[in-house]
Amino acid sequence: MSTSAGAAEAVQRLVATLDLEQLDLDLFRGAPAPNDRGRAFGGHVAAQALIAGVRSVEEQFTVHSMHSYFLLPGDSDAPIIYDVERIRDGRSFLTRRVVARQHGRAIYYLTANFQRHEEGYEHQDAMPSVRPPEKGLDMIALMASMGGAEGAALAREWGAVEMRAVGNSQRGLTPDPTRPAQQRMWLRIAAPLPEDPLVHLAAFTWASDITLLSASMAAHSLDTSRVQMASLDHTLWFHRPFRADQWWLYDQESPSAQGGRGLSLGRVFAHDGTLVATAAQEGIIRPPRG
Repeated sequence: MSTSAGAAEAVQRLVATLDLEQLDLDLFRGAPAPNDRGRAFGGHVAAQALIAGVRSVEEQFTVHSMHSYFLLPGDSDAPIIYDVERIRDGRSFLTRRVVARQHGRAIYYLTANFQRHEEGYEHQDAMPSVRPPEKGLDMIALMASMGGAEGAALAREWGAVEMRAVGNSQRGLTPDPTRPAQQRMWLRIAAPLPEDPLVHLAAFTWASDITLLSASMAAHSLDTSRVQMASLDHTLWFHRPFRADQWWLYDQESPSAQGGRGLSLGRVFAHDGTLVATAAQEGIIRPPRG
């Protein structure tokens, strides 16, 4: 992986924010990730909350699912307190609930389930045939080329990830009237990560929130910069371990949009075709007002 100095610095900052400070038993403080929007990025909060939950379980248990709700906009300039509650400790499965607080208010809730490794039946979907990352549209470069403060701010905020779009329902994918809102893109963390599997899991969680909701707009020819979009919840199922700093395909679709909300689903494939995770998110997608 050839890495620019800017990307390496952005990844170093990301990794640093994932190293939570422990204040007490099951109580942690996460560093902020300032941005030009002033609102904490949901993926940042989710990744730190997942780290807090993992820190409360024994090493032989690994997280297999997380379900979360974004309650209030977070302050991107203030640290976040994560309070872990031990809901269940079983022989095979553990459950943790994590509440994220800022300024005395709960801004986010996470419930995560953990499992002790065991062997079982195996099957998976096949990865769809798509162009390789090298032939995709560089989304970070596109943001930077927009010019002005907004384009520079977006490119700076997402500097720790590489994104290559390979098509959506409006352009690049074969039209499918039975699935009107689809988009596919390759992603990877833009510089090598430490070998710790938890860092890869958390970095993937951070990146999984960047593009998922926009799949719900793939059926509509709109200037999305004028659409109010905000995540309401975020769910991840972790199927198999993988490296977040190697290319993974985010195969996304939105089966429904209604009532000012859109639902997006995503299958995550490693570069070799292994299905490693599944994502789901519902969010606000309000049309322009005034």
